[in-house]
Amino acid sequence: VFLSLQLFGTIVWILVASTQVPLPLLQGWVMFVAVTAWFLSIVFLSVFLFGYANKIAVNWNQADFIFHGATFVFYFGAFLLQAATTSLHHFPRKFNSTTQESILSGREYNISIAASV
Repeated sequence: VFLSLQLFGTIVWILVASTQVPLPLLQGWVMFVAVTAWFLSIVFLSVFLFGYANKIAVNWNQADFIFHGATFVFYFGAFLLQAATTSLHHFPRKFNSTTQESILSGREYNISIAASV
């Protein structure tokens, strides 16, 4: 389970980092969630790999449930923000400009869809 979190967290991290950032606040939160969840899953995995789980008196089932529940909530929020950013692709980049350059190009739109999923 932890390896899949790290794999998918890394993929989201890469996909969001490769997009243009038309709305830095929204996509900054998505990056924060992806990087933080990735880092915490590495720490959580290390606790088990190096045997600290036997030395620390914690209910690990409850800790695992809380960790994955919080990760789900934060990733779902990040998904909503990334999807909202993706849905704005048809708006012009500059509202006062006469050019019709959209916020996301076709390639960036596809990457943003992949990052949302």
